[in-house]
Amino acid sequence: MEKRKISKLNIETSLLGFGCMRFPTKYGKIEEVEATKMLQLAYDSGVNYFDTAYVYHDGLSEVFTGKVLDTFPRDSYYLATKLPVWEVHKKEDVERLLDEQLSKLHKDYIDFYLLHALNGSRWDDMEKYEVYEACEEMRRKGKIRYIGFSFHDDYEAFEKIIKAKEWDFCQIQLNYMDTDIQAGMKGYKLAESMGIPMVIMEPIKGGNLAVLPEEIENIFKSKRANDSVASWALRWVASLPNIMTVLSGMSNLEQTEDNLNTFSNFEPMTEEENEVVKKAAETICSRVANGCTGCRYCMPCPAGVDIPKNFHIWNQYHMYMNKGGLGWMWYNEIEEAQKAHNCIKCGACEAVCPQKLSIRDDLEKMDKEIAEALK
Repeated sequence: MEKRKISKLNIETSLLGFGCMRFPTKYGKIEEVEATKMLQLAYDSGVNYFDTAYVYHDGLSEVFTGKVLDTFPRDSYYLATKLPVWEVHKKEDVERLLDEQLSKLHKDYIDFYLLHALNGSRWDDMEKYEVYEACEEMRRKGKIRYIGFSFHDDYEAFEKIIKAKEWDFCQIQLNYMDTDIQAGMKGYKLAESMGIPMVIMEPIKGGNLAVLPEEIENIFKSKRANDSVASWALRWVASLPNIMTVLSGMSNLEQTEDNLNTFSNFEPMTEEENEVVKKAAETICSRVANGCTGCRYCMPCPAGVDIPKNFHIWNQYHMYMNKGGLGWMWYNEIEEAQKAHNCIKCGACEAVCPQKLSIRDDLEKMDKEIAEALK
């Protein structure tokens, strides 16, 4: 298993980290037999970083992960979990929540403790409640070892947060399709310049970069015929020098085996392979259904339709052809009243669209296409 020596922390972590958010499930519960095999295989293969959180699997991930990790020597792995910052309303809540997590995990201490899913407004609350200082107190009590944060917002918020405190590490979303989204590569370079090691989440973009349309797969297969498409996404981000651990939320034994193969025989990306990735990314982007840029000049819509959000979902589907991802977005990321079928065809949007899109026709087309795809 490829390891990364983190001089700042004087530790060595496995480059592959096991993300405990997407265990296999049965009847809505963690399928413990299969998930245990996955964790055991990962540990036996050299994975020593396990990442869970208060909310994963409706609060059961910490319990299950802790139970399995109890079978391994405590000094042989690193355990990461996250403070649910939305549950913090005063400084004292930090120790209360941490103690609850330690109990669920059946552990005396957490190695890597993250302020979960920070954005600009949540950080303002964390400063008000002195949450970082509370975490420092927990460190002095021996309950946590390293303090960090995971992040979901724009670069400006990331810069504000990372420069505010003496962080041991941080965690961002990064993959070869999201270099300009959220903190992105600009955030990666800032952390690198500050000597703050990074944990990467969503390296496969929620599974979108694991199974791609055939024309995209062929771009990768023409270079490395026997490698999975997912391995390209993992190797791309793992080849960055300031990466401590790349998290993968594995959902079955086959994914675990494939990821272990990638990191047990790890090869950094070559310049030629980076060009292959660049070509694949450009081809994915070229598959969009229409040219909506999300400028929102068309908003507000008189009928309440969120035109840019509809087109974002439609374009994401065309780019990756991931029906599971489409279903999640369609049922969770847009309200019923905002969906395309509510269009009254007044044309107000088309009069102001800088891209001169046929918005009314496209909304009708996408509504029919999505309905068919989700049958």
